[in-house]
Amino acid sequence: MNSPAPWWRTFTREHWFVFTVASLAWLFDCLDQQIFNLARDGAMEALIPDQTLATEYGPYTTSVFLVGWAIGGLIFGALGDRYGRAKVLTWTIVLYSVSTGLSSFSTGMADFCAYRFITGLGIGGVFGLAVALVADSVPDRARAPALGLLQSISTWGNLLAGLAGMGLGVLAARHLLPFGLAHWQVLFLVGALPAFLCVFVMRRLKEPPRWVDAKAAGEKAGIKFGSYGALLGHPKWRKHAWLGLVACSAGIIGLWGIGNFHPKIVGDIVEKAFAGQGLDAAAIADKKAFWRSAGLLLQNLGGFVGMLSLAKFAQVKGRRIAFGLALFLSFISTLLVFRYMRSLGDLYWMLPIMGFGQLSVFGVYAVYLPELFPTSLRSTGTSFCYNVGRIIAATAPFTMSQITKRLGGDIEGFRTAGMWVSLVLLVGIAVLPFLPETKDQPLPDE
Repeated sequence: MNSPAPWWRTFTREHWFVFTVASLAWLFDCLDQQIFNLARDGAMEALIPDQTLATEYGPYTTSVFLVGWAIGGLIFGALGDRYGRAKVLTWTIVLYSVSTGLSSFSTGMADFCAYRFITGLGIGGVFGLAVALVADSVPDRARAPALGLLQSISTWGNLLAGLAGMGLGVLAARHLLPFGLAHWQVLFLVGALPAFLCVFVMRRLKEPPRWVDAKAAGEKAGIKFGSYGALLGHPKWRKHAWLGLVACSAGIIGLWGIGNFHPKIVGDIVEKAFAGQGLDAAAIADKKAFWRSAGLLLQNLGGFVGMLSLAKFAQVKGRRIAFGLALFLSFISTLLVFRYMRSLGDLYWMLPIMGFGQLSVFGVYAVYLPELFPTSLRSTGTSFCYNVGRIIAATAPFTMSQITKRLGGDIEGFRTAGMWVSLVLLVGIAVLPFLPETKDQPLPDE
C-alpha cells in the first residue's frame, strides 16, 4: 500500500501564500519581542541614572509590555473572528512596528513604558490571528504540521534579533552607529523596519473560505462571532478556555517571566570575565551588548529544534502528553541555567538547552489551541488562552524583582528568585488531564 503524500504536497499556491504571510507576520512579531529583551537593560541604564533603580525597574517594563500584549490579544482576537483574520492582522502589524520605532526616542521611564504598552497591543493580536488564519485555510491533514512549522519559523525572528544585536554591538564598539545613537536605540529602529513588508503583502490576502462560509451561516443562525460571552457562557468552550489559560500561563511565565531575563545573568558573567583587563564602562557595555545578543542566538537555536520536535511529538503521540513533556523540560532547563550557568563557556550549551525546553511549549500551543474552539470562536479562544496568560505572566517579573530585593538585590538573589518562580511550570502540567485529547479529530464547528 502506498504511503500518503507529504502534507505540504496538499498545498495549492494560495495555501502557500497564506502560510507564508502568516509566518512572516509572526516572525517579525517575534523579532520585535526579542529586540525588546536585548534593548531593555541598555535602555534602563541610559534612562535611569541610578543603576540600582534601573535594575529594579527593568522587570516592570516587561510587565507593562505583557499587560499591553494581553489586552491587545483579547481585543484583536475577537475582532478577527468578527471582521476577518486577514484584515485585522494587517492593523496589528502596523501598530507594533510604528510603536517599536518610537521606543528608540524615549526620554524617560514613562514614555518608554507607554511605547512598550502600545507595542504590546499590536504584538498580542498576531499569534491568535495568524494561527486561526492558517488553521481555517489549509487542508485538515496539513493543519497540525503547518501550525507546528509556523511556530518554529518564529524562532528565525528571534535569531535575526540576536544577529542584529551582535552586529550592532560590534559597530558600537567601533563607534560606527549612525547619528550618535546608542545600541538600544538602533535596535528599536531595526525592529520597526521588517514588519512594514507584510503590510503590502496583506493587500492580496483573502479571508479563509471556512471563515467566510461559517460567518454567512452564523449570521442566519444568530451565532455570535468573536463573543467572549459566547466563549465563557458555553460549558464546553468555557472549560477549554479556563483550563487552556492555566496551561498556557505556566509556559508563558517560564519564558517571559523567567527565561527571557537570562541577559541579566549574561551581563554579570561578562563583567566578571573581563574584570581587570583595563576596559572602561563603555567598553564593558559593548561587551555586554554583544554577549547578550549571542546568548539570545544560542537560546533560539535550541528553541527552533525544540518547537519542531515537540510539535512533531504532539502530532504522533498526542497533544496533552506533548504539552506536559514540554512544560517539564522548560522547568528542568530553567533550573539548569539559573543555578549553574557561571562562565562564558556555559552559554554555548546551557542556553540552547533552555531554549529547547522553554520554546518547545509554544510549538505545542500552535498545534493544540485552535483545535479546542469552533470557527466562530477560534481566534477568540486561542487569544484568550494565549494572551490572558500574559496578564498572569506580567506578575512574574514583578514577583522576581521583589524576591530578588528581599534576597539582597544582587545577582545571586536574582538567580534564586528565578528558580522559585519556575515552580509555576508544574501547575500547568497538573491541569492537562482535564483537557481533551484532539489528535486525529476534525476542527470543531459548533
